[in-house]
Amino acid sequence: MGHLDCTVLPNSFPTILLLSTCLFGLSLGTELGFVTCGSVLKLLNTKHNVRLHSHDVRYGSGSGQQSVTGVTSVEDSNSYWSVRGTIDASCHRGTPIKCGQTIRLTHVNTGRNLHSHYFASPLSSNQEVSAFGDEGEGDHLDEWTVQCGGSVWKREEAVRFRHKATDALLSVTGEQYGRPISGQREVHAMSSPSQHSLWKAMEGVFLKPSENLAGSRDYSHLHTEF
Repeated sequence: MGHLDCTVLPNSFPTILLLSTCLFGLSLGTELGFVTCGSVLKLLNTKHNVRLHSHDVRYGSGSGQQSVTGVTSVEDSNSYWSVRGTIDASCHRGTPIKCGQTIRLTHVNTGRNLHSHYFASPLSSNQEVSAFGDEGEGDHLDEWTVQCGGSVWKREEAVRFRHKATDALLSVTGEQYGRPISGQREVHAMSSPSQHSLWKAMEGVFLKPSENLAGSRDYSHLHTEF
């Protein structure tokens, strides 16, 4: 039924998420067909088969902020992102994310938000995408609008993320970095929609609408060193 077996813990899953899942009964939600607020997930670019990724490696050009890339590895825990509301419009844990809703995506391991601005990306000279902020708090350039075809963000559906401030779409076009992140793909933002800007929800913890955990901690601020 999509619940985590706490006797068999996947090595790639951040330790704090495993403990939270086991202690508080969060569901892996394989039977849940949509993405909800508070979910922690990996996002796959369906054109290039890479997962949205970040790490404590800064760009050597542009903004100098924490880099965001695409990786082919399925197991890397640095590819988990928390789905959160914005500064001005919070969302309740477990509520479905609506098509057209603006959200923040917070990198679980570093606590920085998916971010964009008018700096040029290092390889393709498209719009740079970075990770920015501290403990999940950044600024209005961390906000992305979910573009999908129905009423809510369905897990089986490929969606787009449009940067609210610049109107550019989160994209991958295949450029590869050299050392120290050899083989990782550049992630950037582009003005026009294409197959390069389609993303699908993959592995993660999906908080059910009934699991509102009244009075408990906010799982959208999870962090881990692993």
